[in-house]
Amino acid sequence: MDAIEIQESSEEGEAKMGAVDKASAGKDEVAPLSPGSLLFHEPGTNCSIIAMMGCKTKFDPGILKEGLKQTLVKHPRFSSKLVINGGKKRWIQTQVNLEDHVTVPDVDTETESPSQFIEDYVSNLTTIPLDLSKPLWELHLLNLKTPEADAVVICRIHHSIGDGMSLIYLLFACCRKSSDPEALPTLPKLKQTDHSRNPHGFLWLFLAVWSVLRLFFNTIVDVLLFVATVIFLKDTKTPLKGSSGVEHNPKRIVHRTVSLDDVKLVKDAMSMTVNDVLLGVTQAGLSRYLNRKYGEVDRGKAAKQKSSQLPRNIRLRAAVLVNIRQTAGIQALADMVNKKSKAKWGNKIGFMLIPFTIALQNDHPLDYLRGAKATADRKKLSLEAMFTHLTCKYTVKLFGSKLSGALAYRMIFNTTMSFSNMVGPVEEISFFGHPIAYIAPTVYGHPQALTIHFQSYINKMSIVVAVDPNLIPDPHLLCDDLEESLKIFKHAVLTNNSACC
Repeated sequence: MDAIEIQESSEEGEAKMGAVDKASAGKDEVAPLSPGSLLFHEPGTNCSIIAMMGCKTKFDPGILKEGLKQTLVKHPRFSSKLVINGGKKRWIQTQVNLEDHVTVPDVDTETESPSQFIEDYVSNLTTIPLDLSKPLWELHLLNLKTPEADAVVICRIHHSIGDGMSLIYLLFACCRKSSDPEALPTLPKLKQTDHSRNPHGFLWLFLAVWSVLRLFFNTIVDVLLFVATVIFLKDTKTPLKGSSGVEHNPKRIVHRTVSLDDVKLVKDAMSMTVNDVLLGVTQAGLSRYLNRKYGEVDRGKAAKQKSSQLPRNIRLRAAVLVNIRQTAGIQALADMVNKKSKAKWGNKIGFMLIPFTIALQNDHPLDYLRGAKATADRKKLSLEAMFTHLTCKYTVKLFGSKLSGALAYRMIFNTTMSFSNMVGPVEEISFFGHPIAYIAPTVYGHPQALTIHFQSYINKMSIVVAVDPNLIPDPHLLCDDLEESLKIFKHAVLTNNSACC
């Protein structure tokens, strides 16, 4: 492959509106791609992240471009283009012309279905590769009023630039609190473990040894399942399982907003984490959706479907990307754009396979949650993600990224879906002066027909579903099932609480 040249005269660069000179000399001028970043440039795993943010006001493109000039384009990866020379891929810093990265399309503000227009617009973006002749990111500003927002910004970023959590946090670092334009967003604090109640003496030693043994056993089992998945172990062929070439198909991305307070209510009642609840919601929602697909269902009874039409022993697993490196905080990422931070950047990721139990539990809906918690607790005592990270890293070093990409492709393709969950700011934030109403990120380009992502923001939770419409033509119906599952859980825990009183 021919090298992609990046030479440009300084006169030409200065003449471009919004250009920011980043071609200064220094050790950051040329940087190799990490093994994880190389993986995202292989044909079967060439992934990009799309983040839709609804805003409460119309966009002012001039203000937004000036804000980007002072923040995002100062980040090393957002001011570097990919150069391929002699088969080697490297980041080389270049000039950023904001006119090439910020698109403001002409839209019919009187369209009858603005939400459908945005869905179609985003779906079309998933068919257009990012331009390798410039840094691999772009923003699309749609001043189109929808039921949830007055305008929508669509951020599209190639996954090789960074892991999903770091990229979303970097976008947050470009925002400020609506109540205090100088203050960075605040994320929920992790609950600290109370070690004062931990056992001591012989009991502590016994539990420590038992935990190590469980860690060792779980890791061995997960590694064997991972290897089997790469070689031959496939998920059951269901109406959700993609076929060969699914990574090249257009994707349709929809979202549904539910109450984060409802999620927390269920979490507290069941003594589990938010992630446990979301896994349970996903397990229940997929079961309801597949039951409908496998047999006729009376949709007039939303909370109770008819008897199970599901085949027995469905194997349905989610591939979960795990960030091995602790994500830098928002302040550190904000400092990074001003070159004041030593926070590390890049794709240091591993994979984890999460099995879902697909069955109807109409009589005992909270069993979905108990099963999800048991699965999550077991995965916490496993080094599966670290093993897969090291496998990818050393496969790239010893045999090249093509083999690593082929292994990752096999593992992802042989599973059914991807799942992720990310926390967001606890108060309203503004994107360069534009108050944000909702945040809905997802990913596309991997060989699966279904991706489900959960994103919290203030007191709301966005359920983001990305599908191959050739296989899953009704993503809104799947959102209905996920939302209904949360309502069923809420009703069940409230009923149980009332019965205990």
